[in-house]
Amino acid sequence: MFWSAAAELLWFIIGLILLLAELALPGLVIIFFGIGAWITALAIWLGVVTSFSGQLVTFLVSSVLALALFRKQGMSYFGGRVSGKLRPDQSLDDVKGEKAVVVSAIKPQSLDGKVEFNGTVWAAESDVEIAPGVVVEVVERINLTLKVKPLL
Repeated sequence: MFWSAAAELLWFIIGLILLLAELALPGLVIIFFGIGAWITALAIWLGVVTSFSGQLVTFLVSSVLALALFRKQGMSYFGGRVSGKLRPDQSLDDVKGEKAVVVSAIKPQSLDGKVEFNGTVWAAESDVEIAPGVVVEVVERINLTLKVKPLL
């Protein structure tokens, strides 16, 4: 009887650790293994599962089922919303000529400048100094930095 109580508590704590780990490692996967651990703890508490191999099977089956059945719904619920969208015929690599607004002053040879492009703040660089609030044109994208120039 002691092992049963200890096993319930152990599976509950494992589930709690996995749920908290989801906060540190987002991706909406680990949470389902935490739920599987809690389902296993519940199954032990109800007396449905007693052996260690039964606990492992319950944990794996419930975790994988929860992942398969609820991850897509969870992603739509917890996933971010995009405020700006690219045109259907445009990819992120093809942003040349698009307009952005400077939100943090851009200075030559400095990576402190920021622009807002499609609702997202991007690092920006330019060959000339540009003040905040100025509308600029994107010249090119270099990884996560937009090279911009002021509109004339």
